Amino acid sequence: MKMDSAAVEIDGSVMEGGGQILRVSAALSCITGAAIKITKIRAGRSTPGLRPQHLMGLQLVSDLCSGSLQGASIGSTDISLTPGKIRSGNHTADTQTAGSVCLLLQAALPCTLYADAASQLCLKGGTNAEMAPQIDYTVKVFKPIVEKFGVHFDCDIRLRGYYPKGGGEVMVTVNPVKELQPVTMTERGTITKIHGRAFVAGVLPFKLAKDMSAAAVRTIRKEIKELYINIQPVQEKDKAYGNGNGIIIIAESSTGCLFAGSALGKKGVYADKVGIEAAEMLLRNIRHNGCVDEFLQDQLIIFMALAKGTSRIRTGPVTLHTQTAIHMAEQLTQAKFTITKSEDELSSSSITYIIECQGSGVVNPNL
Repeated sequence: MKMDSAAVEIDGSVMEGGGQILRVSAALSCITGAAIKITKIRAGRSTPGLRPQHLMGLQLVSDLCSGSLQGASIGSTDISLTPGKIRSGNHTADTQTAGSVCLLLQAALPCTLYADAASQLCLKGGTNAEMAPQIDYTVKVFKPIVEKFGVHFDCDIRLRGYYPKGGGEVMVTVNPVKELQPVTMTERGTITKIHGRAFVAGVLPFKLAKDMSAAAVRTIRKEIKELYINIQPVQEKDKAYGNGNGIIIIAESSTGCLFAGSALGKKGVYADKVGIEAAEMLLRNIRHNGCVDEFLQDQLIIFMALAKGTSRIRTGPVTLHTQTAIHMAEQLTQAKFTITKSEDELSSSSITYIIECQGSGVVNPNL
């Protein structure tokens, strides 16, 4: 490991300029052994610097790689991480807010792949939180797709937690890999299945779940007439802390691609509106003929960068989050990315892009 080389300097305000830069660069620092110094963290945000969940994510990664972390406090705009050896075993991270457990996992998961044995992550916070994937997305969409790279993890949802209380808890068990395989996802095929869950938790009436589900089904029906759509209304019982409502809808394609649309209820927003919002998000993500939705896109970049060989993934419009993840991956690994626009002869409306990556082929030195 190149421990002694000068730290790689990272501008935390570039491109998407948010927590994602922290998650990707901290994970890659941990894996490659390169020290990093991140400045201008979340500089353009209304509350600049580290928020509790970013802080927890950084501490978790530092803990995973026996690292030393400087400048890590709430509101801090500059941090540095000097990684050590990746440690398997049990690690706990608690945002103590409704900060997303899914975002904690985004930072930690890649690191645990390069440990010497299995890792258990106990993550506490929000499981179904705004501005982050819902845990159902992580389990039903993200997990089956990253398995194609050779990533294997189990996720046990012990308790669901919602905004503003948090209080959720998930246990994630990750097995290490020798190296990751590249993935090709360029043929979407046809949409074969649409299913989901609309939930209420706490004091909220079950009728809300039924209304969200019905509104979502109606919205999807207008565009997709031939499929049976099953969105189960669910009353979260003992496995939930606090009050919340929301919906996630998943579409599967004939070639195994997965897409989702989701939304969370807020005070004063009609249940119908929540259902419609999730349905429209799903429809937007299956219109373009890409093989991943706009949320999975950026989450796969780090795995493409680490894999040994060439990965190719067809997407819809490339998001700023994805461009940011690519920028970070190219700064911290030997991976090389290209994005090619591909016009479909049949319909000019469905412009897709191929994200191609020559992976850096990181080999686990601990296995």
